Amino acid sequence: MTDQDQKQLGKTLWGIADQLRGAMNADDFRDYMLAFLFLRYLSDNYQQAAKKELGRDYPDPDAVGNGGRSSLSVWYEQNPSDVVAFEKQMRLKAHYVIRPEHLWASIAHMARTQDGELLNTLQTGFKYIENESFQSTFSGLFSEINLGSEKLGKTYADRNAKLCTIITKIAEGLAEFSTDSDTLGDAYEYLIGQFAAGSGKKAGEFYTPQRISDILSEIVTLDSQEPKTGKRKHLASVMDFACGSGSLLLNVRKRMGPNGIGRIYGQESNITTYNLSRMNMLLHGVKDSEFEIYHGDTLTNDWDMLRETNPAKKPYFDAVVANPPFSLRWTPNEALGEDVRFKNYGLAPKSAADFAFLLHGFHYLKDDGVMAIILPHGVLFRGGAEAKIRRKLLEDGHIDTVIGLPANLFYSTGIPVCILVLKKCKKPDDVLFINASDHFERGKRQNYLSDGQIEKIVETYQQRPEIVERYARRVEMEEIEANDFNLNISRYVSTAKEEVAIDLEATHKELVEVEKQIRESTTKHNVFLKELGLSPLPAPD
Repeated sequence: MTDQDQKQLGKTLWGIADQLRGAMNADDFRDYMLAFLFLRYLSDNYQQAAKKELGRDYPDPDAVGNGGRSSLSVWYEQNPSDVVAFEKQMRLKAHYVIRPEHLWASIAHMARTQDGELLNTLQTGFKYIENESFQSTFSGLFSEINLGSEKLGKTYADRNAKLCTIITKIAEGLAEFSTDSDTLGDAYEYLIGQFAAGSGKKAGEFYTPQRISDILSEIVTLDSQEPKTGKRKHLASVMDFACGSGSLLLNVRKRMGPNGIGRIYGQESNITTYNLSRMNMLLHGVKDSEFEIYHGDTLTNDWDMLRETNPAKKPYFDAVVANPPFSLRWTPNEALGEDVRFKNYGLAPKSAADFAFLLHGFHYLKDDGVMAIILPHGVLFRGGAEAKIRRKLLEDGHIDTVIGLPANLFYSTGIPVCILVLKKCKKPDDVLFINASDHFERGKRQNYLSDGQIEKIVETYQQRPEIVERYARRVEMEEIEANDFNLNISRYVSTAKEEVAIDLEATHKELVEVEKQIRESTTKHNVFLKELGLSPLPAPD
């Protein structure tokens, strides 16, 4: 399927969402729509695994008749005594089980025929997939999909009818396209972006605009010590501690190729978004053994894996990427002051947890790893506790690059943001500043970055030039120290064009010459006017 078709599928599904959600909040409708898309993916995947497992015994799909029957439902009817053994095998192979009546084909048929039991069947199916799965990846996956919500309708019949309409339309939309997992994954990603655009400020909780995500993923996949040499061949691990819907992690994976990353790690505190990110991973063909997303609070560090005290078992990551919530209020306490993540740097103020997020990710970065994090500009110049943290990071040589981005790139805020690139061991004893604040394209609601503008940022990071006029400059630590460790980008790279110096003497001569020409022309013209018997022009003063 072409890129165009993949985008078209996303647009088709978005059109359906826009048409059907009515007065329902975009966030609520998003959860239903994406869950159904995910069920379609799980069903396709499961049927392929079942066909492989059953081989010749798998009934011919073209011979099972209509009525919403699937090959699997026919096999279940014909082999009741083998069902338990088959499901046991499928738990090992596919890591989950879907009963024939819960497969997408069956659900879509119930929707088309306005079956009154659709809602009950869906609820049972979601619970079965969650509870009967061999791996814990699926536990609670559909927990936030409330099919009993009054947002769908006041009575069971109303809710059932609404679901019949939604599922029928989605099924019709999907039927127009051949939907392999890549296509569904891309459509899912497109829909997440569209729902983010529609939910305004809340979008920051789950979505990093794709173009900004591209910059971070390109940077962390380049060789950490010698970015000029190009992309790393393999990353053992990548981590996003505020992963939202997981799109940033998937972008890094896409850049490295399906076998380019050993394992993907993410953490997310919002339960709905946490489920969204797990679905997103699976939909993009990431096996449940290849990723781990944890639901919990990053700032209090409640993930046991990260609290490991045995140095030999403590996890560290090749790449860390993040777009944490900007200037989040938090509650730093005495215990956190002693926390190994913050102990050497100090605690971020309660008014803004930006540096707490940064230090959390930095703590788990490998010595030869790269971290790229999106933060508000305030981290570059705010005083107090943040100034101390910033100074320590600079003195220890950990801040590698500061990239200033244009305003209004995000759905959730119009403020300009920056990307900080950090390394535990970096070669140059300077900081590269890239001021890309004036380099953007204007969109209807948001500004956006073109391919060329992204390429320029990444190439400047990669080549690390001494100076690019009004765009980038390598700044020695002495100069930063002289500026009291203030990293405000415009101090080091101004985008203002220099005013052209005016040569007053030359300008004066020019004006005298112009004045002389005016007098001569007036005198000449008046001779003609006199001959014609007309009034002369007044002589210039």
